Amino acid sequence: MLMRTDPFRELDRLAQQMLGTTGTWTRPSAVPMDAYREGDVYVIALDLPGVSPDAIDIDVERNMLTVKAERRPVAKADDVQMELSERPLGVFSRQLMLADTLDTEKITADYEAGVLTLRIPIAERAKPRKVSIGRGDDRKQISG
Repeated sequence: MLMRTDPFRELDRLAQQMLGTTGTWTRPSAVPMDAYREGDVYVIALDLPGVSPDAIDIDVERNMLTVKAERRPVAKADDVQMELSERPLGVFSRQLMLADTLDTEKITADYEAGVLTLRIPIAERAKPRKVSIGRGDDRKQISG
């Protein structure tokens, strides 16, 4: 049995259930994330604790990246009585508009310890490059 020490926790839980902010299966909840550049790769790390890898869906349409995941209830035996349920269940979703400078054809995804990590390489056309400078006398003259 779990002992509760916060007298307002039950009120918070009831308010969340009434307002639909937890345990909802109809409205997707946001997914916390970090995004950073690591050399020539853009990295996005999304927190999805308790989600099975087969319940994660990643789509890219044009430059819109969509990550959806579903945390399902744990199957319980008939003699199990829930004492406390605070972990949200349902659909979690995050959409990101990716820049044209990213190569969406080469996205990789790894899932470890409840974190989905997407790696998106910077497109070759977006990488800095040197432009050589020719001398005036190196150009061929066109005579007419």
